[in-house]
Amino acid sequence: MLLAGTAFAGPAEDMAKARIADIAKGDVTAITSAYADGTTLHWVGGPLDGSYAGSDKLKEVWGKFTKAQGEQKATIAAIAEAANPKGATVTANVAFAGKNTVKVRYVMVYRDGKLADEIWQVDPAATY
Repeated sequence: MLLAGTAFAGPAEDMAKARIADIAKGDVTAITSAYADGTTLHWVGGPLDGSYAGSDKLKEVWGKFTKAQGEQKATIAAIAEAANPKGATVTANVAFAGKNTVKVRYVMVYRDGKLADEIWQVDPAATY
């Protein structure tokens, strides 16, 4: 028997939505304060393609992105959370519209309330 019910956002999804809003605002301090020690950002595609780890490199890459984009708006086309007692993963399809529109498949892994790993997959062919 299948039971239908209302889906509720969990804490990781709420953190991910706040993070997306911080990115849209260009708040590099808020963006980087969410990281756990040892986090790596895997930026796949676009001019910032590469892997970034360490506080200085993470601040640098987000500073470059927010400066290049200027004022922007984020639109979440889809978002989903999977969680268990060890952590949670949030995947989101997001369009960041500033000087350019950057469409991404965004994957965020949370452990102990901090962002432990993330993938920023630039997806220019996305239809959202």
